[in-house]
Amino acid sequence: MSRAATAPRVATIGVYGFTVDAFLAALREADVRLILDVRQRRGVRGTEYAWANARRLQATLAGAGIDYWHRRDLAPTTELRQLQYREDARLGVGKRSRRELAPEYRARYTQEILDRVDLAPIVEAMPHDARTALVCVERDPEACHRSLIAARLARECGISVLHLRPSPRGPSMRT
Repeated sequence: MSRAATAPRVATIGVYGFTVDAFLAALREADVRLILDVRQRRGVRGTEYAWANARRLQATLAGAGIDYWHRRDLAPTTELRQLQYREDARLGVGKRSRRELAPEYRARYTQEILDRVDLAPIVEAMPHDARTALVCVERDPEACHRSLIAARLARECGISVLHLRPSPRGPSMRT
């Protein structure tokens, strides 16, 4: 199939809730061949998710034949992250248990980050015969800025989006 005949496809995935093996299995099942890491800080605290720290993740992905691209320009600023943390504290939820983004965070991330990034070169660089995954840490896409990026790609570029989530029975794919 020619490159022009197939539109790029996007998945979103967070590291929380996955083991490295389940993470790779979800990527393989979704036919992901390019990772766009949209984290500002590419480290994860604690031993449970040490595999998701940038260097280890890059080495693991390379071994699985998956390309890696850090897109810091799509990462929230420290100020935006702190805004979300304050809202989490107000609601009594932790980063790992958050279910949605604060409305102010959503609005400011869109205005301060997403509206300023030219997505066209990113879309052009995506494989057309496989899927690209937006990676961050939060388990649920609704609790993470990657969902805002994915929604923009769907709306403005007609790209289909698949959200990969861990489940007690293993990874599940939900749109």
